[in-house]
Amino acid sequence: MSFWDGLRPGGRVAQFDSGSAASNAIELTKRHSSVSLSKQDAATGNLRVNLSWRMRTSDIEGRSKQGGLLRHPLKMFQPDVVQAHTQGMVNVDLDLGCLYELTDGSKGVVQPLGGFFGDLNTSPYIKLSGDDRFGAPSGETIFVNLDHRDEIKRLLFFVYIYDQTPAFDRTHAKVTLYPSSGPRVEIELDERAPEARSCAVFSLENVKGDLLVRREVRFVYGFQAELDRLYGWGLQWGRGYKTKA
Repeated sequence: MSFWDGLRPGGRVAQFDSGSAASNAIELTKRHSSVSLSKQDAATGNLRVNLSWRMRTSDIEGRSKQGGLLRHPLKMFQPDVVQAHTQGMVNVDLDLGCLYELTDGSKGVVQPLGGFFGDLNTSPYIKLSGDDRFGAPSGETIFVNLDHRDEIKRLLFFVYIYDQTPAFDRTHAKVTLYPSSGPRVEIELDERAPEARSCAVFSLENVKGDLLVRREVRFVYGFQAELDRLYGWGLQWGRGYKTKA
């Protein structure tokens, strides 16, 4: 069984309403890297943050051409989704987590590792809905109660690979923010980082009452403790484990 950086276990899994889906989207890129939820009238209610991923089509095609098309020529007619599921997609376990700092000075993490599922109605007003270990279409979701936005100073959402195998170059991952109203916000993890094990995806800061989402997409070769050092959280980290499925 693998381990990553973790803290102490606690909390239970719960499910929440996800809010209505917006018909349009804002994509955060290097050139256009931030958006104000307050100016989008999207700074109230439950913010749903979803991680989804799949195998990269280019990686699948490359492997097929090099290793199997000559022996199995009919494979070229397989749709990508079928090939993805035959290339060990379930071997990649991406997890979504969130470092938080509240205005009262309290800090911590919400993540599957260690059972830190958080709480939506009391501090830290952040809740992980569950741990998807198989890259299901629904992915993993964290909710943030923006009705308590005045108690939130800053958040850092990140993705890490649990099984110790660097695989960001073999997966296509996307994090999508679904506010209770207004357009969704999409952030693609589209940079090749074959040796990276973690990625800071985006930050959410309360800047004088303005909730600002800023794209990070910063890959690192370590784990949560390295992200902590880069962004100055100051938590104490140790080995953490997942319970057996």
